[in-house]
Amino acid sequence: MGFMTREAVTIEEVAARAGVSRSTVSRVVNGSTAVSPTALDAVRRAIADLNYVPNRAARSLARRQTHAIAFVIPEDTDRFFGDPFFASIVAGVHERMAQSEYVLNLIIASDDPHDKATTYLRSGSVDGVIVASHHTSDTFLDLIAADLPVVYGGRPVRIGPSDYFVDIDNVGGGREAARYLVEQGHRRLASISGPATMTAATDRLRGFRDAAEQAGLDLVAVEDGDFSEEGGADAMRRILDSGAAPDGLFVASDLMARGALATLREAGVSVPGDLALIGFDDSPVATAVTPALTTIRQPSRGQGVSMAAVLLDLLGGRDAAHSTILPIELVVRESA
Repeated sequence: MGFMTREAVTIEEVAARAGVSRSTVSRVVNGSTAVSPTALDAVRRAIADLNYVPNRAARSLARRQTHAIAFVIPEDTDRFFGDPFFASIVAGVHERMAQSEYVLNLIIASDDPHDKATTYLRSGSVDGVIVASHHTSDTFLDLIAADLPVVYGGRPVRIGPSDYFVDIDNVGGGREAARYLVEQGHRRLASISGPATMTAATDRLRGFRDAAEQAGLDLVAVEDGDFSEEGGADAMRRILDSGAAPDGLFVASDLMARGALATLREAGVSVPGDLALIGFDDSPVATAVTPALTTIRQPSRGQGVSMAAVLLDLLGGRDAAHSTILPIELVVRESA
Protein backbone atom coordinates (compact mmCIF):
# COMPACT_ATOMS: atom_id res chain seq x y z
CA MET A 1 0.00 0.00 0.00
CA GLY A 2 2.84 2.38 0.90
CA PHE A 3 4.52 1.76 -2.46
CA MET A 4 1.30 2.46 -4.34
CA THR A 5 0.82 5.74 -2.45
CA ARG A 6 4.30 6.91 -3.28
CA GLU A 7 3.87 6.12 -6.93
CA ALA A 8 0.51 7.93 -7.03
CA VAL A 9 1.88 11.21 -5.70
CA THR A 10 2.68 13.68 -8.47
CA ILE A 11 4.94 16.71 -8.56
CA GLU A 12 1.82 18.85 -8.95
CA GLU A 13 0.48 17.53 -5.64
CA VAL A 14 3.76 18.39 -3.93
CA ALA A 15 3.59 21.90 -5.40
CA ALA A 16 0.01 22.36 -4.19
CA ARG A 17 0.89 21.15 -0.68
CA ALA A 18 3.93 23.45 -0.52
CA GLY A 19 2.13 26.42 -2.06
CA VAL A 20 4.72 26.88 -4.79
CA SER A 21 4.95 26.33 -8.55
CA ARG A 22 5.71 23.00 -10.21
CA SER A 23 9.01 24.43 -11.49
CA THR A 24 10.06 25.33 -7.94
CA VAL A 25 9.49 21.74 -6.79
CA SER A 26 11.46 20.52 -9.78
CA ARG A 27 14.36 22.82 -8.92
CA VAL A 28 14.42 21.54 -5.34
CA VAL A 29 14.44 17.86 -6.28
CA ASN A 30 17.07 18.51 -8.93
CA GLY A 31 19.36 20.19 -6.39
CA SER A 32 19.17 23.70 -7.85
CA THR A 33 20.17 26.63 -5.63
CA ALA A 34 17.74 28.95 -7.42
CA VAL A 35 15.11 28.59 -4.68
CA SER A 36 14.42 30.78 -1.63
CA PRO A 37 15.01 29.23 1.83
CA THR A 38 11.29 29.53 2.61
CA ALA A 39 10.25 27.71 -0.57
CA LEU A 40 12.96 25.10 -0.04
CA ASP A 41 11.67 24.33 3.45
CA ALA A 42 8.04 24.18 2.29
CA VAL A 43 8.86 21.80 -0.57
CA ARG A 44 10.93 19.51 1.64
CA ARG A 45 8.10 19.33 4.19
CA ALA A 46 5.58 18.56 1.45
CA ILE A 47 7.81 15.82 0.02
CA ALA A 48 8.09 14.25 3.47
CA ASP A 49 4.36 14.59 4.23
CA LEU A 50 3.31 13.04 0.92
CA ASN A 51 6.13 10.49 0.80
CA TYR A 52 6.96 11.66 -2.72
CA VAL A 53 9.68 9.76 -4.58
CA PRO A 54 11.12 11.86 -7.45
CA ASN A 55 12.51 9.03 -9.57
CA ARG A 56 13.14 11.14 -12.64
CA ALA A 57 14.90 13.76 -10.57
CA ALA A 58 17.08 11.11 -8.94
CA ARG A 59 18.19 10.00 -12.38
CA SER A 60 18.90 13.62 -13.27
CA LEU A 61 21.03 14.07 -10.17
CA ALA A 62 22.97 10.93 -10.98
CA ARG A 63 23.99 12.04 -14.45
CA ARG A 64 27.14 14.02 -15.04
CA GLN A 65 27.08 17.67 -15.99
CA THR A 66 27.19 18.30 -19.73
CA HIS A 67 28.96 21.68 -19.45
CA ALA A 68 26.72 22.83 -22.28
CA ILE A 69 24.27 25.74 -22.23
CA ALA A 70 21.46 26.27 -24.72
CA PHE A 71 20.60 29.69 -26.14
CA VAL A 72 16.96 29.38 -27.21
CA ILE A 73 15.36 31.71 -29.76
CA PRO A 74 11.57 31.19 -30.04
CA GLU A 75 11.49 32.77 -33.51
CA ASP A 76 11.67 31.56 -37.08
CA THR A 77 14.99 31.57 -38.93
CA ASP A 78 14.10 34.56 -41.12
CA ARG A 79 13.58 36.76 -38.10
CA PHE A 80 16.63 35.44 -36.27
CA PHE A 81 19.02 36.05 -39.16
CA GLY A 82 17.30 39.24 -40.33
CA ASP A 83 17.32 41.22 -37.07
CA PRO A 84 20.70 42.66 -35.90
CA PHE A 85 19.42 42.56 -32.29
CA PHE A 86 19.95 38.81 -32.13
CA ALA A 87 23.51 39.03 -33.42
CA SER A 88 24.39 41.46 -30.61
CA ILE A 89 22.75 39.30 -27.95
CA VAL A 90 24.50 36.14 -29.14
CA ALA A 91 27.83 37.98 -29.27
CA GLY A 92 27.40 39.05 -25.65
CA VAL A 93 26.44 35.58 -24.46
CA HIS A 94 29.39 34.07 -26.31
CA GLU A 95 31.77 36.67 -24.87
CA ARG A 96 30.90 35.64 -21.32
CA MET A 97 30.71 31.91 -22.06
CA ALA A 98 34.19 31.99 -23.62
CA GLN A 99 35.55 32.75 -20.14
CA SER A 100 33.96 29.59 -18.71
CA GLU A 101 34.19 25.84 -19.26
CA TYR A 102 30.75 25.80 -20.90
CA VAL A 103 30.00 25.51 -24.60
CA LEU A 104 27.04 27.28 -26.18
CA ASN A 105 24.34 25.54 -28.23
CA LEU A 106 22.04 27.69 -30.38
CA ILE A 107 18.46 26.39 -30.56
CA ILE A 108 15.79 27.97 -32.78
CA ALA A 109 12.62 26.58 -31.24
CA SER A 110 8.91 26.72 -31.98
CA ASP A 111 5.91 26.84 -29.64
CA ASP A 112 5.29 23.09 -29.68
CA PRO A 113 5.58 20.92 -26.58
CA HIS A 114 6.45 17.96 -28.82
CA ASP A 115 9.08 19.84 -30.78
CA LYS A 116 12.39 18.03 -31.01
CA ALA A 117 14.20 21.05 -29.53
CA THR A 118 12.06 20.85 -26.38
CA THR A 119 12.64 17.12 -26.13
CA TYR A 120 16.37 17.62 -26.59
CA LEU A 121 16.59 20.28 -23.89
CA ARG A 122 14.63 18.18 -21.39
CA SER A 123 16.68 15.05 -22.07
CA GLY A 124 19.68 16.11 -20.01
CA SER A 125 21.72 17.37 -22.97
CA VAL A 126 22.38 20.79 -21.41
CA ASP A 127 22.83 22.18 -17.88
CA GLY A 128 20.95 25.45 -18.32
CA VAL A 129 19.07 27.65 -20.78
CA ILE A 130 19.11 31.28 -21.88
CA VAL A 131 15.97 32.48 -23.67
CA ALA A 132 15.59 35.60 -25.81
CA SER A 133 12.60 37.17 -27.56
CA HIS A 134 9.89 35.12 -25.90
CA HIS A 135 6.14 35.63 -26.43
CA THR A 136 3.12 34.90 -24.26
CA SER A 137 2.35 31.96 -26.55
CA ASP A 138 5.70 30.28 -25.88
CA THR A 139 4.25 27.81 -23.39
CA PHE A 140 6.91 25.21 -24.20
CA LEU A 141 9.28 27.30 -22.08
CA ASP A 142 7.31 26.29 -18.99
CA LEU A 143 8.21 22.67 -19.70
CA ILE A 144 11.89 23.55 -20.02
CA ALA A 145 11.91 25.72 -16.88
CA ALA A 146 10.43 22.83 -14.89
CA ASP A 147 13.59 20.80 -15.56
CA LEU A 148 16.41 23.32 -15.96
CA PRO A 149 17.59 26.70 -14.64
CA VAL A 150 16.50 29.36 -17.15
CA VAL A 151 17.51 33.00 -17.56
CA TYR A 152 15.22 35.13 -19.72
CA GLY A 153 16.25 38.03 -21.90
CA GLY A 154 13.49 40.50 -21.11
CA ARG A 155 10.89 40.32 -18.36
CA PRO A 156 8.67 37.25 -18.78
CA VAL A 157 4.97 37.97 -19.24
CA ARG A 158 4.07 35.40 -16.58
CA ILE A 159 6.85 36.13 -14.11
CA GLY A 160 7.27 33.95 -11.03
CA PRO A 161 9.22 34.65 -7.82
CA SER A 162 11.88 32.11 -8.78
CA ASP A 163 12.40 33.41 -12.33
CA TYR A 164 15.59 35.17 -13.44
CA PHE A 165 15.71 37.78 -16.19
CA VAL A 166 17.90 40.52 -17.64
CA ASP A 167 15.98 43.36 -19.24
CA ILE A 168 16.61 46.89 -20.41
CA ASP A 169 14.69 49.97 -19.32
CA ASN A 170 12.08 49.69 -22.06
CA VAL A 171 9.58 51.94 -20.27
CA GLY A 172 12.28 54.57 -19.79
CA GLY A 173 13.20 54.33 -23.47
CA GLY A 174 9.65 55.00 -24.61
CA ARG A 175 9.37 57.83 -22.11
CA GLU A 176 12.63 59.40 -23.34
CA ALA A 177 11.41 59.28 -26.95
CA ALA A 178 8.18 61.11 -26.10
CA ARG A 179 9.94 63.73 -24.00
CA TYR A 180 12.39 64.50 -26.80
CA LEU A 181 9.63 64.84 -29.41
CA VAL A 182 7.63 67.12 -27.12
CA GLU A 183 10.72 69.24 -26.39
CA GLN A 184 11.18 69.64 -30.15
CA GLY A 185 7.67 71.08 -30.40
CA HIS A 186 5.82 68.07 -31.79
CA ARG A 187 2.23 67.64 -30.63
CA ARG A 188 0.64 64.97 -32.83
CA LEU A 189 2.45 61.88 -31.60
CA ALA A 190 2.05 58.32 -32.90
CA SER A 191 3.84 55.02 -32.43
CA ILE A 192 4.63 51.87 -34.36
CA SER A 193 4.87 49.23 -31.65
CA GLY A 194 5.94 45.60 -31.50
CA PRO A 195 3.49 42.73 -30.88
CA ALA A 196 1.40 42.89 -27.70
CA THR A 197 2.58 39.35 -26.85
CA MET A 198 6.04 40.71 -25.92
CA THR A 199 6.77 42.75 -22.81
CA ALA A 200 9.46 44.76 -24.61
CA ALA A 201 6.81 46.07 -26.98
CA THR A 202 4.16 46.81 -24.36
CA ASP A 203 6.68 48.46 -22.01
CA ARG A 204 8.08 50.75 -24.72
CA LEU A 205 4.58 51.81 -25.75
CA ARG A 206 3.56 52.34 -22.12
CA GLY A 207 6.52 54.63 -21.46
CA PHE A 208 5.84 56.61 -24.64
CA ARG A 209 2.12 56.95 -23.91
CA ASP A 210 2.67 57.91 -20.26
CA ALA A 211 5.14 60.67 -21.11
CA ALA A 212 2.87 61.99 -23.85
CA GLU A 213 -0.06 62.11 -21.44
CA GLN A 214 2.07 63.91 -18.88
CA ALA A 215 2.58 66.56 -21.56
CA GLY A 216 -1.19 66.74 -22.06
CA LEU A 217 -1.18 64.79 -25.32
CA ASP A 218 -3.12 61.74 -26.52
CA LEU A 219 -1.50 59.55 -29.18
CA VAL A 220 -3.14 60.09 -32.57
CA ALA A 221 -2.29 56.57 -33.80
CA VAL A 222 -0.74 53.29 -32.62
CA GLU A 223 -0.04 50.38 -34.98
CA ASP A 224 1.66 47.00 -34.49
CA GLY A 225 4.67 46.55 -36.76
CA ASP A 226 5.55 43.05 -35.50
CA PHE A 227 9.21 44.03 -34.93
CA SER A 228 9.91 43.42 -38.65
CA GLU A 229 10.86 45.70 -41.53
CA GLU A 230 7.85 44.69 -43.60
CA GLY A 231 5.61 45.10 -40.58
CA GLY A 232 6.96 48.60 -39.99
CA ALA A 233 6.27 49.55 -43.59
CA ASP A 234 2.70 48.22 -43.42
CA ALA A 235 2.04 49.90 -40.07
CA MET A 236 3.25 53.23 -41.44
CA ARG A 237 0.96 52.82 -44.42
CA ARG A 238 -2.01 52.22 -42.11
CA ILE A 239 -1.20 55.37 -40.13
CA LEU A 240 -1.01 57.46 -43.29
CA ASP A 241 -4.24 55.98 -44.64
CA SER A 242 -6.02 56.73 -41.35
CA GLY A 243 -5.54 60.46 -41.80
CA ALA A 244 -4.00 60.77 -38.33
CA ALA A 245 -1.20 63.01 -39.74
CA PRO A 246 1.32 62.72 -36.88
CA ASP A 247 4.26 65.12 -36.71
CA GLY A 248 6.24 62.93 -34.28
CA LEU A 249 6.63 59.15 -34.48
CA PHE A 250 8.22 56.63 -32.12
CA VAL A 251 9.06 53.30 -33.79
CA ALA A 252 9.90 50.55 -31.29
CA SER A 253 12.77 49.05 -33.32
CA ASP A 254 15.25 50.34 -35.90
CA LEU A 255 14.27 47.52 -38.26
CA MET A 256 10.63 48.64 -38.23
CA ALA A 257 11.83 52.24 -38.62
CA ARG A 258 13.61 51.31 -41.85
CA GLY A 259 10.36 49.91 -43.20
CA ALA A 260 8.47 53.01 -42.05
CA LEU A 261 11.00 55.29 -43.79
CA ALA A 262 10.48 53.44 -47.08
CA THR A 263 6.71 53.97 -46.86
CA LEU A 264 7.14 57.64 -45.99
CA ARG A 265 9.51 58.12 -48.91
CA GLU A 266 6.96 56.55 -51.29
CA ALA A 267 4.25 58.84 -49.90
CA GLY A 268 6.40 61.96 -50.30
CA VAL A 269 6.55 62.65 -46.57
CA SER A 270 9.78 64.37 -45.54
CA VAL A 271 11.71 63.13 -42.49
CA PRO A 272 12.34 65.11 -40.37
CA GLY A 273 10.72 68.04 -42.23
CA ASP A 274 7.12 66.76 -42.12
CA LEU A 275 7.56 64.02 -39.54
CA ALA A 276 10.21 63.52 -36.84
CA LEU A 277 11.00 59.84 -36.31
CA ILE A 278 12.74 58.09 -33.41
CA GLY A 279 13.74 54.41 -33.53
CA PHE A 280 14.87 51.96 -30.87
CA ASP A 281 18.01 49.76 -30.63
CA ASP A 282 20.82 51.84 -32.15
CA SER A 283 21.60 48.81 -34.29
CA PRO A 284 23.70 49.05 -37.49
CA VAL A 285 20.42 49.81 -39.28
CA ALA A 286 20.29 53.21 -37.57
CA THR A 287 23.25 54.59 -39.51
CA ALA A 288 22.63 52.61 -42.70
CA VAL A 289 19.40 54.45 -43.56
CA THR A 290 18.79 57.97 -44.83
CA PRO A 291 18.24 60.05 -42.82
CA ALA A 292 20.28 58.41 -40.05
CA LEU A 293 18.04 57.49 -37.15
CA THR A 294 17.66 59.32 -33.91
CA THR A 295 17.12 56.28 -31.71
CA ILE A 296 17.11 54.81 -28.23
CA ARG A 297 20.33 52.87 -27.67
CA GLN A 298 19.92 49.61 -25.81
CA PRO A 299 22.98 47.63 -24.64
CA SER A 300 22.12 44.42 -26.51
CA ARG A 301 25.60 42.95 -26.24
CA GLY A 302 25.74 43.88 -22.57
CA GLN A 303 22.39 42.18 -22.06
CA GLY A 304 23.82 38.99 -23.52
CA VAL A 305 26.86 39.20 -21.24
CA SER A 306 24.64 39.74 -18.18
CA MET A 307 22.29 36.87 -19.07
CA ALA A 308 25.21 34.48 -19.38
CA ALA A 309 26.74 35.74 -16.13
CA VAL A 310 23.51 35.16 -14.19
CA LEU A 311 23.15 31.62 -15.51
CA LEU A 312 26.79 30.78 -14.76
CA ASP A 313 26.28 32.03 -11.20
CA LEU A 314 23.24 29.79 -10.80
CA LEU A 315 25.06 26.77 -12.18
CA GLY A 316 27.99 27.50 -9.88
CA GLY A 317 25.77 27.63 -6.80
CA ARG A 318 26.30 31.38 -6.34
CA ASP A 319 23.70 34.02 -5.55
CA ALA A 320 22.30 35.91 -8.52
CA ALA A 321 19.86 38.79 -8.89
CA HIS A 322 16.41 37.69 -10.02
CA SER A 323 15.94 40.96 -11.90
CA THR A 324 18.61 42.98 -13.75
CA ILE A 325 17.60 46.17 -15.61
CA LEU A 326 20.13 47.83 -17.92
CA PRO A 327 19.99 51.55 -18.83
CA ILE A 328 19.10 53.11 -22.18
CA GLU A 329 20.39 56.25 -23.92
CA LEU A 330 18.91 58.64 -26.49
CA VAL A 331 21.18 59.05 -29.53
CA VAL A 332 20.32 62.12 -31.62
CA ARG A 333 21.01 62.00 -35.36
CA GLU A 334 19.11 63.31 -38.40
CA SER A 335 15.60 61.80 -38.33
CA ALA A 336 14.36 63.85 -35.36
